[in-house]
Amino acid sequence: MTILQKTLRFNTNPRQALEFTNDVQAFVAESGVNVGLCHLFIQHTSASLMLCENADPDVRIDLETFMQSVAPDGDPMFCHTTEGADDMPAHIRTLITNVSLTIPVTDSRCQLGTWQGIYLWEHRAQSHSRNVIMTINGE
Repeated sequence: MTILQKTLRFNTNPRQALEFTNDVQAFVAESGVNVGLCHLFIQHTSASLMLCENADPDVRIDLETFMQSVAPDGDPMFCHTTEGADDMPAHIRTLITNVSLTIPVTDSRCQLGTWQGIYLWEHRAQSHSRNVIMTINGE
């Protein structure tokens, strides 16, 4: 049984969907795991992870538009505004998306679908430094 772990650090742009599929695939390839799982976990409460279409960037634009309608910045119903008008909306966005992903590994490669990419989704209206922990378990 092999268990490996690595932390990726990213500097995001505001409201960015940052693809990092190649970083994950490289780590899985280096692991030599033939059958197993790759688990990703983001250590933040105002950014999330997603498996998303990676062919048409309009998908990510539409997702951001949708999130603006669900959790708009500066909505007067929110009292938590410690870090600004986007603070509570960013927490809501994280709660309704994913802070972790688990992807099957076969032949030292994540078994993603043809158009699936792995993204860190920054929910804040400012740039941030973000950490994603990758853990691989397998044989």
